[in-house]
Amino acid sequence: MLQINSLAAKIGRFEAPIQQALARVTASGWLVLGPEVRQFEQAFAAYVGAGYCVGLANGTDALELGLRALGVASGQRVATVANAGMYASTAILAIGAAPEFMDVDPATQVTTLAEVERVLDAGVAAVVVTHLYGQAIRDIAHIAALCAARGVPLLEDCAQAHGARIDGRCTGSFGDAAAFSFYPTKNLGALGDGGAVVTSSERLAARVAQLRQYGWSAKYQVELAGARNSRLDEMQAALLSVFLPALDADNARRRAVVRAYASRIRHAGVQLPAFDGGGDSYVAHLCVVRSLDRDGLRAHLREQGIGSDVHYPIPDHRQPLFGERFAAVRLPHTERLAGEVLTLPCYPEMTDAQVDQVIEAVNQWQAA
Repeated sequence: MLQINSLAAKIGRFEAPIQQALARVTASGWLVLGPEVRQFEQAFAAYVGAGYCVGLANGTDALELGLRALGVASGQRVATVANAGMYASTAILAIGAAPEFMDVDPATQVTTLAEVERVLDAGVAAVVVTHLYGQAIRDIAHIAALCAARGVPLLEDCAQAHGARIDGRCTGSFGDAAAFSFYPTKNLGALGDGGAVVTSSERLAARVAQLRQYGWSAKYQVELAGARNSRLDEMQAALLSVFLPALDADNARRRAVVRAYASRIRHAGVQLPAFDGGGDSYVAHLCVVRSLDRDGLRAHLREQGIGSDVHYPIPDHRQPLFGERFAAVRLPHTERLAGEVLTLPCYPEMTDAQVDQVIEAVNQWQAA
């Protein structure tokens, strides 16, 4: 079965440097918050074009601690999209804040300047924008300027957009802070969980660094509430340093896979991703197509030995945990997309033959 991603292929490709990195860490005897973490934090901050990077245990912690560092408090409302898997909403709820949902552009599936302006007018305390599926939000610079003018902090969710750029500038460098995930399947993924907050604010970086380690201002001296133990470990940092130099080339290969799909899939029942902004504004974290008969296409692909997935089937405002809380909320584009999206295989190690296999299978599908 051809899966949507193959970590075995990635590990095999980097086998020698992986082993060297792990041997270096074990020989050092330093496993938590040591030189490997510091080296990766500096390298990744420089790559993004920000002043600071604070490594954390995972991307969800990055969202939560990023919001805490920005001063979001219990009872406040925080804007987010509802089509990105509930991750930002989970972080918002963990603080005791309330999500205020934004709809998305149906073509790019990311939020818009108009939606951000709407929630700012509604009085939200902070805004989280998600560069979903690897598509950088085209208007992110204007969104950042608008939030700054209103005095509302902006957190970029870059968990699926490592290396995506608008006018040569990386996602994660526009807002007050940005949250990254290094989950293994991400464009820049570790071999376990990991995350980071990136910012150009020394004050915010220092605050996140305290929040990741119990809220300490000095050892065993707790100053900040809402803190935890959330640290990127030395082994994962060492592995991320192995993978980072290949990120741009890997993103280019991902784009090539999706461009091959876009140019050669010829099926009236399948809509391919939009490349909004062109160039490296899209890093193809996931190749998400749309079909009115999504389940039929998925069943056909399975019969052809091709895996697929749905990112994401339930909009946040329709999640069971909310009950009727958001029953009156209508996000027409988000709700329609949830019933149509399907993720096809797309990763840097895919062979041309595997790409051909997917294209042929989709073109052979006989929709109901």
